[in-house]
Formats: sequence, C-alpha cells, structure tokens
Amino acid sequence: MAIITLTTDFGYKDHFTSAIKGAIYSELDEINIVDISHSVSPFNICEAAYIIQNAYSSFPKGTIHLIGIDSELSPDNKHIALKLDDHYFICANNGIMSMICNEIAPDKIVEINIHDKVETSFPVLDIFVKVACHIARGGTLDVIGKVINTIKPIKNLNPFVNDEHNQIIGSVIYIDNYGNVVTNIKRKFFENIQKGRPYIVYARNHKFKEILNKYSDIINYDDEESVRSVEGKAMVVFNSSQYIEIAIYKSNNSTVGSASTLMGLKTKDTVTINFLNA
Repeated sequence: MAIITLTTDFGYKDHFTSAIKGAIYSELDEINIVDISHSVSPFNICEAAYIIQNAYSSFPKGTIHLIGIDSELSPDNKHIALKLDDHYFICANNGIMSMICNEIAPDKIVEINIHDKVETSFPVLDIFVKVACHIARGGTLDVIGKVINTIKPIKNLNPFVNDEHNQIIGSVIYIDNYGNVVTNIKRKFFENIQKGRPYIVYARNHKFKEILNKYSDIINYDDEESVRSVEGKAMVVFNSSQYIEIAIYKSNNSTVGSASTLMGLKTKDTVTINFLNA
C-alpha cells in the first residue's frame, strides 16, 4: 500500500489539511496518509527543508512526500516533482529541496505542466494531490512534467569558512519545539575544518568551549551538586541529525526557559566558531 506524507504550514484550524486528505482518499481506495508536520512557520522554506530532510528517510522506499509551503504558482515559483533516494517529492521550486539535494543528487526532476488542465487557487489540493495519486498508481514523472536539471537553492545554505580556515560562520536554520536552536553547521563539515584543534563557539554574548555528543553529557554523575543543578544549563551539542545545536538542558519556556528565549536567538542569526592554535 502506497504512503503519502504531508508537510505544510496550514496548521489545523482551517480546512486545508482535511481537504487535502479527503481529496487523496477520493482518488485512491487504498492509501496510507502520514502527517510529518503542519506546524511549519508560515512560508518558512528553511524550516520546512530541515524537517523534511530529517524525516523522509525513516519512511519506506517509494514513499511520496507532498510539501505544501509557499506553493502558489508564479513565474518565479514553479511546481516540481522529483525522484531522489527512491522517494518522490512534490513541492514548489522555492529551495525546499535544496538541503536534501545538497547531499544526494536526484534521479529525475520534472517541472509540473498539468496546470492548463486544472483551474485552481489551491495548488496543493488541485495539483499536488493529482500528481501524488498519479505516482501512487505507478505513473511516471514524464507524464506530468518536463525534465529539468537544476532546482532553486536556499540562499546561504552552507556555512562560510574564511581563507585561513580558522573560522566558521554559520546561521540558525531551525528552532525546535523545546526552543533549541539548530545551526546549518553539520558535524562532518565542522570536523573537516577543525582537524582536532580547540575551538570556541560564539552565540550572541555566550561562548562555549565544548560540543557535546548528547544532552546528558553535560551532567557529571560523580558530582551530586552537578546532578541537582544542571537543569537550565546552556550547552552546545551535536543533535540527532548531526547538526550543531545550542540548547538548554531540559528546556521549558514556562520554567527554566530555552536557548531561543534566554539567548535571544532567532532564525538567520549568526553563530561563529573560532579555531585556536593547538
């Protein structure tokens, strides 16, 4: 049975999410629909890219991922469908796929061209659903679009490295449900530049001399005072997606606060790593 996932910024107050599901069920007798997220910040391409990049590979090969973010058709915002890593993605060509395509090359990309057959002001419902159901029935990408070779990138997707290779300047790309702040610096990228050197991570007025492998590494279990007082302590960690993340241990905005609230960090803010002479 085919799987179609949904990632949108529609939320649940309005009818949009239910209408999409209803349209899919109306076209396909047997289908599994899985919500990845409908809480993406409105029109936040980078946030959506981070979510889909870290969710899609947990699904079986052949899964169809429908992404409804900033999807209104315009000359600058065409619609695409692509096959990548044996998964299918349907979205606007607005940079959403560039984070995944930065690491894995698509097998095929098509620019969807069935719009002349469908009049719509709600393309996710009227275009993306039709494309997803076509693929779920075993249809090919060539039938619904013309092949293209490139997709629109997200600006400043990759961190900057200076000529001396002693500094990385990254940026905040995502703030999670706990208020943890995710940067665009991946562990492999960091380690390739670091080459074993000591370093300091700067985030606004805060600095850190260590990046932890997991949140609980901040606790010294041999020190009873450390165990008691660690809640609310700031840290830098490689998160489960292997991005450098600034976090507060057991963060909670109503009690100890979060990295975002306590440090005033927002998406697109700069995070700098300086490497020191060993």
